[in-house]
Amino acid sequence: MCGIIAASGFHDVIQDLYDGMIVLQHRGQDAAGIVTFDSQFHLKKATGMVSEVFHAHSLQRLRGPMGIGHVRYPTAGCSSEFEAQPFFVNSPFGMALGHNGNLTNAAELAKEIRTQDYRHLNTNSDSEVLLNLFSLALRKQEPKNLTPQHIFRAVKTVFRRAQGAYSAVALIGGHGIVGFRDPHGIRPLQLGRRRLGIKYEYMIASENTVFKALEYEFVRDIEPGEVVFIDQNNQLHSQIVKKGQLNPCIFEWVYLAAPDSTLDGVNVYKARVRMGEALAKKIKASGIHIDSVIPIPDTGRPAAAGLADKLKIRYREGFVKNRYIGRTFIMPGQAVRKRSLNFKLHPIELEFKGNNILLVDDSIVRGNTSRKIIEMARKSGAKKVYFASSAAPIIGPDPYGIDLPTTTELIAADHTIPEICKMIGADALFYNTPEEMRRAIQIGNPKIKRFSDGCFTGKYPTSEVTPALLKSLGCSRNETRESYEEESKDDKNPDQYKMMALT
Repeated sequence: MCGIIAASGFHDVIQDLYDGMIVLQHRGQDAAGIVTFDSQFHLKKATGMVSEVFHAHSLQRLRGPMGIGHVRYPTAGCSSEFEAQPFFVNSPFGMALGHNGNLTNAAELAKEIRTQDYRHLNTNSDSEVLLNLFSLALRKQEPKNLTPQHIFRAVKTVFRRAQGAYSAVALIGGHGIVGFRDPHGIRPLQLGRRRLGIKYEYMIASENTVFKALEYEFVRDIEPGEVVFIDQNNQLHSQIVKKGQLNPCIFEWVYLAAPDSTLDGVNVYKARVRMGEALAKKIKASGIHIDSVIPIPDTGRPAAAGLADKLKIRYREGFVKNRYIGRTFIMPGQAVRKRSLNFKLHPIELEFKGNNILLVDDSIVRGNTSRKIIEMARKSGAKKVYFASSAAPIIGPDPYGIDLPTTTELIAADHTIPEICKMIGADALFYNTPEEMRRAIQIGNPKIKRFSDGCFTGKYPTSEVTPALLKSLGCSRNETRESYEEESKDDKNPDQYKMMALT
């Protein structure tokens, strides 16, 4: 999961890109980058939050009426400034690209690029592979005057070769910006525009919450297998070059996306409320007595509100969240997650003392966070602590850009619900089912027939995903994590550990 944005206008777009990336910061806290173009490319990228990477001086030099930006959450490669996006190649025309998702055949493609196309790859990032695929497909057409058809044919080649999940934005020097979404539509990508006189300025972004903040009009979701090209005259061209079937990632509505976003026609907040309402039925059937429903902030709030409303039980805020700690799920190392968890949440003891409380979270991944929070509730005086997850048990990895690469980390992979309940220390534990999750989303858009929900079901929308591939991806990711955590703990570099723990 990363956040991508592209803008094309009639004046410098840097302020829109910077502000848009601030809005998308929840999608990635590891690194940030922007590249713009006037008569040349201007690039700035580094590890850290958007506000840490960009300062007044760097923003002033990022000139040009077109550009792209990226906030990174590492799922492939490593946590390093060298892996920060966008990536750049100088041929043809000069091209830069930012990518959200994960190529499942990245290793195979990287080998082909090195041995058959004689290109050097400077990182282990699948996004650099994707950029090279695109640039090679465009270069082989030998376009003297670049047209939209050249772009469409090049991306069609990318679709033929690249497997997995990839929504991407690209900048082609002197020609325009490109956005494309893989034929399964696993990761979101949306188009917006802003009127300027009789003309329009355009923006492409992961979530339409960006458009509202910057006064762009939401136009539509980019379709699976579609390419959008905004040329240097700000003319919009689009084409579905490979017809696919929408299989959006269900985890976007569970946790990843901002609650005020609407993805593929479904409002994220309302979907989460409906997941809470689905939970209420089985909790009511259990016959347990609950004094208060308390959410785990922030993503547990909508589900808790929907659940409490259905059960007619009081809703209370029981935890104060430190606003300056990032989202622990998307932190790049387990050691960093654990360290941050110690001071991320603080209980309001009066809401727990002497009460039977139901804690509601969006999901249970490793179980560490849930166990720690239940301990907090008991230390604050709760008589009974029940726990509910608006997501189903996570039983497998996700190879498409979520940091769930191996079953060994997943508490539900080899434990029953009663066993998990005991392991996290709850008095009772409730989950939604995958069917209930799907239904909560499909109420918003019945046209969505399938989802990318393999982490809940073991069934994946792309045929190349096999147990052997999942094992290979997991081993590779674990090696990356171990390397990162060793670097983070290095006594010679304590500031780096401190910075990453806080981001």
